Amino acid sequence: MTETIHRERPRLVILVGPTGVGKSNLALELAEAFGAEILNADSMQVYRYMDIGTAKPTREEQERIPHHLIDLVNPDEPFHAGLYREIGRKTIDSLHQKNIPILVVGGTGLYIKALTQGLFNAPKIHPTVREELKQEATAKGKDFLYQRLKRVDPVAASQIHPHDLFRTIRALEVYESTGASISFFRSQHRFGDRPYRTLKIGLEMDREPLYRRIDERVERMIEQGFLQEVERLLDMGYSPGLKPMQSLGYKHFIQFLSKDLGWDEAVRRIKRDTRHYAKRQWTWFKADKEVIWRDGVKERGTIFKEVKSYLKGD
Repeated sequence: MTETIHRERPRLVILVGPTGVGKSNLALELAEAFGAEILNADSMQVYRYMDIGTAKPTREEQERIPHHLIDLVNPDEPFHAGLYREIGRKTIDSLHQKNIPILVVGGTGLYIKALTQGLFNAPKIHPTVREELKQEATAKGKDFLYQRLKRVDPVAASQIHPHDLFRTIRALEVYESTGASISFFRSQHRFGDRPYRTLKIGLEMDREPLYRRIDERVERMIEQGFLQEVERLLDMGYSPGLKPMQSLGYKHFIQFLSKDLGWDEAVRRIKRDTRHYAKRQWTWFKADKEVIWRDGVKERGTIFKEVKSYLKGD
């Protein structure tokens, strides 16, 4: 029986949704109920020393349930979706061999996509094509290139904003270098790398209560010492220009410490930008047709039943 399980593709329960919606607390309850371990899918929680501002699970929570893919690198070390995929897949293989149920929890859609579908390996681009396209855009305008993209790759054009010159050029350079559309290459990839069976549950909540929760969470982080965490990182020698130091909250408090922002304005912007970020997360996950949306409070019982049934293989 055990050998059969190991030959099957691992089953992942993936819990997604916007920041502040309650993913972490529900994940702890689910993990306890089903003997699962948690894989972090938040791109900021991979960094050491960045605990309060990333809402990282506390030491007590990590002792309660084993968490993986947390504290992987220092803030000045490179990290990206490809590394996340590599480490994440090794972790899944190890847990699967031990028959431990796996919960993937977080709001970074790109990391979850990289883990479950792999990364799109772009075809080789002719070195002069990109420069020629940029020159055309300068001479004839963004819309000229976008209209060309609509003719040669309408699928890609439908997913790109007409003013997004970077992505328009990216799609056109693939077509002009290979004769095939970028959407064709993506479709080939999409069917080729599905190493896991997945149950994706998205937590949703009405906007106003969610935004209130976000504001309250920012206040709670401040009470826990968010500003002092930023000061400590700067004292450790981490540059304000580092990518993680320019993330939500951290960049605002760096601006406060450098006297570019007053206290009230810094806090206001953290709350505002966190709400905007939640909106972008919602847009990303709503586009994934595999996600089953549930109210994390009102439908908690339903979620537990669905996870139990899925893990049993029903």
